[in-house]
Amino acid sequence: MKTRILLIEDDKRLADLTAEYLRKNEFEVHIESRGDTAEARILKDNPDLVILDVMLPGKDGFEVCRSVRAQYAGVILMLTARDEDLDQILGLELGADDYIAKPVQPRLLLARIKALLRRAPLVANEQGAASETEELAFGNFGISQATRSAHLGDEPIDLTTAEFDLLWLLASHAGSILSRDDLLQELRGIGFDGLDRSIDARISRLRRKLGDDPDNPTRIKTVRGKGYLFSKHDWQ
Repeated sequence: MKTRILLIEDDKRLADLTAEYLRKNEFEVHIESRGDTAEARILKDNPDLVILDVMLPGKDGFEVCRSVRAQYAGVILMLTARDEDLDQILGLELGADDYIAKPVQPRLLLARIKALLRRAPLVANEQGAASETEELAFGNFGISQATRSAHLGDEPIDLTTAEFDLLWLLASHAGSILSRDDLLQELRGIGFDGLDRSIDARISRLRRKLGDDPDNPTRIKTVRGKGYLFSKHDWQ
């Protein structure tokens, strides 16, 4: 079966050209042009990946992302205005898995989609990765690569695809400092350019979900000038 993509874009010409390019690369693509109908469409169709523009009629992409994130487990790739750092951070804070600035080169969009899907649960299952049994536990925290789930005590932790990948990477290197460059190279295949805030935004979200003190975090620590460290201790 082809991977299903829902493209939410109100620029008809751009949407048609993007859809045509992705279809030539063996994706099944459907288009939705309005933000106020996008939420229902995402939940009804349950595509493998959503490409979500920020500027939409009826409801903007941020609102759509916020509305569907708790119910939609697939991948959300947001299209943001060029150089709008706040847009990118806000999208990640609301649960988007990644962002890409417009105007976007088709080859870059395709590469980013493939990278995201390689980490998505559906694709991982098709590749047999779900047969892995690797799990990690630290006190009352546990995370499983096989089921792509995590829990704190008896409570499951609701994680997006990108959040799980980052948390697993940190936990699997517990006690070691990982720089932003290390994390970006592993998760997105790109180096840190000194400006990318995606890792910081996800760390902030993970700390909240792990009950970490944002002013004095002890579970995911910031090591000034070096990166982040997942603690082997401080879990009760």
